Amino acid sequence: MFMDDDSVRLFRTGTGIIAEVDGRSYVVRHADWDVLFNTPNLRERLIEVVRERSPAPSFDRGDLLPPVGRQEVWAAGVTYIRSKTARMTEAQDAGGGDFYDRVYVADRPELFLKATPHRVVGHGADIRIRRDADWNVPEPELALAVNVDGSIFGYSIGNDMSSRDIEGDNPLYLPQAKVYDQSCGLGPGLFLPAGPLPPQTLIQLDILRGGTSVFSDEISLTEMKRSPDELVKYLYRDNSFPFGCFLLTGTGIVPPDSFTLHLGDVVRITIEPIGTLQNQVIQHHE
Repeated sequence: MFMDDDSVRLFRTGTGIIAEVDGRSYVVRHADWDVLFNTPNLRERLIEVVRERSPAPSFDRGDLLPPVGRQEVWAAGVTYIRSKTARMTEAQDAGGGDFYDRVYVADRPELFLKATPHRVVGHGADIRIRRDADWNVPEPELALAVNVDGSIFGYSIGNDMSSRDIEGDNPLYLPQAKVYDQSCGLGPGLFLPAGPLPPQTLIQLDILRGGTSVFSDEISLTEMKRSPDELVKYLYRDNSFPFGCFLLTGTGIVPPDSFTLHLGDVVRITIEPIGTLQNQVIQHHE
């Protein structure tokens, strides 16, 4: 029997779309991801669809694809005080340190396009660091799933990979520091709750090197200066998203300035009850 508070998750896999309701897996037959993404009352519709079905065998989590069809991924910056401080420090030599302080206190948030679908990788896939950067870090973030009408209907986990030395040289280099192939981790799927996530929800980051943790930290959503609804409202001003979109909500976890990712590092981001996004770091060589 399904209850109103059942947990509902939606996954893209190599063999189709899977709905997980109350821990049981169901195949969503003849489904198109972009249509599902913009289906009104998606959570309730999924529960209704699987109500009379028998559960499918547990699916292979190694077969997960990123939860994107034709959705763009956008990102917000300087939404936590720790992020503001770090970016002011990295931009100080370039004369742009006060830009971030001004954004933090301004009415208008910083918003930028993070990734088109082909630049997104899912759980278990490789994440990339740039060849022309020496200071690379992950940015663990809550990802909002937003439909065509601008309504937040679900959540995922995002990794906004960033080259801090490139952006630190000049704030105008932000697109190059943020947007490149395999620069955005997203997954493991969509979490569809009955209501907004509690403010005390934790974002946890753990970076493993040779199987040993070299950095770990956590932060609560209570530390966000701006609400998810406020960020979405600004994103949808004079802007349209015919397939819906994802919006990463910024990071409050910043490794020390002496830290940079190495090849082979494993980045693990957990937000309960969404799940865990895990990726290994690679670098392209021409």
